[in-house]
Amino acid sequence: MRRWILAVVVAVSLLTAVPATAAEDDPALVAAREAFAGDPTRDTTLVLRDLFMSLQQLDGSQRREAQAYLARPTDGATDQFGDGYSVPAQRKCRANICIHWVPTTADAPPSQAWVNSTLKFMNKVWRFEVGELGYRPPLGDARRGGNAKLDVYLKEVGARGVYGYCAPERRAKGRKWLASGYCVLDNDFAEAQYGAPPRESMRVTAAHEFFHAVQYSYDYGEDPWLMESTATWMEERVADDVNDNRQYLAHGQVGQPAQSLDRFNEQGFNQYGNWAFFEFLASRYGTRVVRSIWNEAGAFAGAGYQFSTAAVKSVLARHGGFVKVFRAYAGGNSVPARTYGEGKAWPAAPVSRTWELTKAQRRSTDTLRINHMASRNVKIRPGTGIRKGWKLRITVDGPPGRTSPAAYLVVRRKHGIGANPIRLNGKGVGRATIAFSPRSVSSATVSLVNASTRFSCWHRTNWSCQGRARDDQQRFTLTATAVPPRRR
Repeated sequence: MRRWILAVVVAVSLLTAVPATAAEDDPALVAAREAFAGDPTRDTTLVLRDLFMSLQQLDGSQRREAQAYLARPTDGATDQFGDGYSVPAQRKCRANICIHWVPTTADAPPSQAWVNSTLKFMNKVWRFEVGELGYRPPLGDARRGGNAKLDVYLKEVGARGVYGYCAPERRAKGRKWLASGYCVLDNDFAEAQYGAPPRESMRVTAAHEFFHAVQYSYDYGEDPWLMESTATWMEERVADDVNDNRQYLAHGQVGQPAQSLDRFNEQGFNQYGNWAFFEFLASRYGTRVVRSIWNEAGAFAGAGYQFSTAAVKSVLARHGGFVKVFRAYAGGNSVPARTYGEGKAWPAAPVSRTWELTKAQRRSTDTLRINHMASRNVKIRPGTGIRKGWKLRITVDGPPGRTSPAAYLVVRRKHGIGANPIRLNGKGVGRATIAFSPRSVSSATVSLVNASTRFSCWHRTNWSCQGRARDDQQRFTLTATAVPPRRR
C-alpha cells in the first residue's frame, strides 16, 4: 500500500469490525485479516509481503485463506477474502503495462478516459523509474495476467482508507528473495475520499506502488523502513509538482528528529516522512545514490546482499562516511530552506531545549539521551546584557567514539546562515566558539547526533536487520557559556 489516508485512519478503524482470530494463527495472516477488514493502520503492501513470506509455513485452512488474500482481483471467488471482482473484467495493454477493470459495480472506473489515462501514466512511470533512473524492471509473472506485462487492477479501495498496493506473487527461479507481483490502484481516487484532485492522487500512487514492484526485483524481504521511505521519495521524482508527501514530513525526522531513522511504525507514518533522508542524499550526491543503496541491498547476482542500514553505510562510505553525512542531515533539518530545494515549504526540525543566555545568566547545561540514528536539537539565543564582542562557547560531552556520536552547529546570523560540524574526539568530547553579539547573531542551534548503526540482528523486530540497536539512550551533555570580551 502507498500509505493509508491519514485523515480517515480513526474513522475507518472505528466503523469496521475485524474478524476474531485464533490465538495460534500466524501473525501475518492476522494482519491480512485486519487490513482487508478495513483497518488502515497497517500497510497493505507490507502486510501482503509478510503474508507471502509466511505462506510456506502455513498449512490447511490457514494456507488457503492466505492464498485468497494474495489472489488477484480477477481470480473472483478465489479472492474471496481480498479484492476480488464480482463481475467479469476487461483488460487493455500497452507497452509494459496491462490495466484491468470492471464496467459495473462499485469497482468500476468513472470512464474509459480514466482507464486510458492511468495506463498511459503507468507506462510513463516505467519509462522514468526503469528507463531514466536505471532501476531493475519488475520481474515477469509467467503470463498470470494473460501475458508477461505488469498487471495493474483498478478497484474501489478508498473506502477502507487505502490508495493502492502491490503484492508479491511468484518467486524467481533460483532466487529466494526475488519475486514478481501485481498492483491494485483505487478505481477513481475521488476527491471526496482523498482530499486532492483525482489525477494528482493517481500520479503519486502510481509512482510509489510501481517502485514497490521494482523493489521485489531487488529483495522483497528487505527492511520495511527502506522500502517505504524510498517509495515515498520516488513520488518526488515522478510527480514533483504534486507535493502530497509533504504531509508526512512532520511524522519523520524533519518533524521528530529524536525518532530513529530506521523505525517502522505499523501504527504511524514516520517511515513515509523519512523520504527526506533520501532527498538529502539525492540533493548532495545525485539521484543515483538511492539506486546504489538498493544495489547494495539487493539479492540478485552481483548485488550486495546487505540489510538496509548496512547498504546505506556501504554507499555513504564513498561520500565521507555515514556519521559525517547523517550529522549534516540532522543539522540541516533545522534550516530546511537552506538544505532542500523546496525546503521553504517544509517545517523545521523542532528543538528539545531553548536557552537564553544573559549577562546575569551566562551558562546553561543539560544532559539529553538519544537513540540510534537520531538526534536532538538545542537552540541558544543571546539575551539581556549580551553586547558586541561577546562569544558563545559550546562544549559537547558525548558517549565514547565507538558508538558514533556527532554534533553539528547551525548559526542564524542577521545576514545568512552558517553550518559546520563540531568535531568530537575519541571520548565523544568537542568544543566550538562563535561570535554571539545579538547585533549579528539571532540564534545558534546545536544538533546532538547518535549516528550508531550497530545492531544485534535477527530478533524479529521492525528495525534494521530485524534487530535491536546496541547503542540506544546514549548520554550527551551540552554546556553553553556566554563569554564577555577581555578587558584591555
